[in-house]
Amino acid sequence: MTYHDRTAEVCGIVTEQLPGYPVGTVALLGEGADNVAYEVNGELIVRFAKEPDPGARIKRVNAEAGLLAVVADVSPVPVPTPAFTVAEQGCLAYHKLDGRPLIGLPIAQRVASGIVVAAALGEFLAALHSVPTDRIAELVGVDDEPLQRWLDEAAELYADVAPLVPPTYRPAVEAFLDAPPPADGTHTLAFSHNDLGIEHVLVDDTGSAVTGVIDWSDAALCDPAYDFGLLYRDLGPDALHAALRGYRTEAATARDLSGRAAFYARCSVLEDMAYGIEQGRREYLDKSLAALVWLFPGAEP
Repeated sequence: MTYHDRTAEVCGIVTEQLPGYPVGTVALLGEGADNVAYEVNGELIVRFAKEPDPGARIKRVNAEAGLLAVVADVSPVPVPTPAFTVAEQGCLAYHKLDGRPLIGLPIAQRVASGIVVAAALGEFLAALHSVPTDRIAELVGVDDEPLQRWLDEAAELYADVAPLVPPTYRPAVEAFLDAPPPADGTHTLAFSHNDLGIEHVLVDDTGSAVTGVIDWSDAALCDPAYDFGLLYRDLGPDALHAALRGYRTEAATARDLSGRAAFYARCSVLEDMAYGIEQGRREYLDKSLAALVWLFPGAEP
């Protein structure tokens, strides 16, 4: 579904759903593969699902609203809470959280503050992963692809992005793609955000305090190591260790999570590079190139 301007629709929906709330400004906030979002008065986010099937659209919005209620009940950091939904129009609205996306900070600053941020996110993941499956199963799906498929897809992406990978890193990347993945079937599925990159983590002006986690559209029952992998990819190995300490798990479990996290980090950095190129999002390409230093440490720039 291609984008069309829904400013007038936003005004009408907000006026109807929040009587007495004055609509001053409406601005397009962004558009992804699944949603298009508007910002009203700089404080209210109104998002529309791009799902074309009406029944699926209604189910999706209602499930996400229910999901956010569960998350808000357990999360140690702020998360969006619905202000209203209009499910038949694929609309979910919530008040904007304080802070700004961590991806917007300079690379050196976010890596420097990454240990503190990651420790808080480790506690956050511990809370999510402790949610009983039967409490969340009707609200999210299962996302648990075989690790060999991850590797195969990463190899396909590498064929497209290889010219942008500095030559000194290519042998290490290619050796990773040629090696077998970690053993499958070693993990128990857990409820998780399932897309905990730094674009979805909000921080204060210092970059060291987490003020929120946004965009729950990919939340699922998945490998609990996956979100740790995204933190490793975006913030480095010290941040991964800090997140695992915040997770407060036994040493053997931490080692198991760390090994699979590294695998997901190396696969997903190629995915982010491809996304940055395809969408013209330079910040994704820049953070991916910076991460090659710790993801493929056998190479020297």
